[in-house]
Amino acid sequence: MAAKLHIAIIADPEFPVPPILYGGIERIINSLIIELKQKGHRVSLFAHPDSKTVADKQCSYPSAQQSIPGLIGNTFSISRLLFSKPDVIHSFGRLAYLSALLPTAIPKIMSYQREPTLPQIQKSMRISAKGSLMFTGCSNYITNQIAPFAPASTIYNSVSMDDYTFRAEVDNDAPLVFLGRIELIKGAHHAITIAKQTNKKLVIAGNIPDYAQAYFDEQIEPFIDGEQITYIGPVNDEQKNNLLGSASAFLMPIEWNEPFGIVMAEALACGTPIVAFKGGSTTEIVLNGYNGFLCADVNEMAIAIQNINNIDRKNCRDDAEKRFSSTMMAAAYESLYLKMINKN
Repeated sequence: MAAKLHIAIIADPEFPVPPILYGGIERIINSLIIELKQKGHRVSLFAHPDSKTVADKQCSYPSAQQSIPGLIGNTFSISRLLFSKPDVIHSFGRLAYLSALLPTAIPKIMSYQREPTLPQIQKSMRISAKGSLMFTGCSNYITNQIAPFAPASTIYNSVSMDDYTFRAEVDNDAPLVFLGRIELIKGAHHAITIAKQTNKKLVIAGNIPDYAQAYFDEQIEPFIDGEQITYIGPVNDEQKNNLLGSASAFLMPIEWNEPFGIVMAEALACGTPIVAFKGGSTTEIVLNGYNGFLCADVNEMAIAIQNINNIDRKNCRDDAEKRFSSTMMAAAYESLYLKMINKN
């Protein structure tokens, strides 16, 4: 029988676990906790006070602010984890939160879901107890940046397959879907251009950050007509399942290097192919011609949309189950926990 562990998981303080609307990392943490509990492990969680999980114990941050005093207070609070004597500490939060714990021998895993700050990683390796600190990246794109400076491996993010309904077929006039933060680097304006070029309907969903309001006002809102181009705002999990499942394709016309993009895994779980620009993790997640198409520009994306029926939607679901299920992710992390514990 596999060893039963006490795992302390650290989230960032901004959003509850699981989140109500926005918060991909928090969804991943929630799925991981559920899977670990099903395996019989004991889980402690440090997170936003509104979090509602099946963790055995939940601790709350004193501050959700990312100011210097807030960071110091949160770091001090997390250091109390030592008193609960976990077998391993797994952080999805800021590396700074582990500062007081780094010199201890307890195994620690820092999972990067965003661009890593390499000087911080190098500093953490200098002050951590030998062999006690390991990093993971949510894609090879992230892991390959860390690996020259610290031990690192890739563990892809996941979705719960039970939360997404596979749709083997969609209507002939099924819309294209863009789902994500409405800001320049996510490329909703490109999605509009593609819909116009292909004469397809487009549904845009997602939150508008305060800093991106001008972008929305100037490059998105003027094209919303409620017929071909529709904006429906943020969506909850049920709405997301229906939206992605009824789409002919999910558009990912990014203008940045996407660290992972969990919405791509969500689309695949519904059986919906991805049409994406190359950038960051998209070249790993999108298997060109199998679960979607990788494109260099808007024109290539428009051509891909015209050929979207060449993608078997079952391929998309099968790939999601094989690479991006919460069961697979939890098994990979469990294996890493045991490796770290046995090494120490």
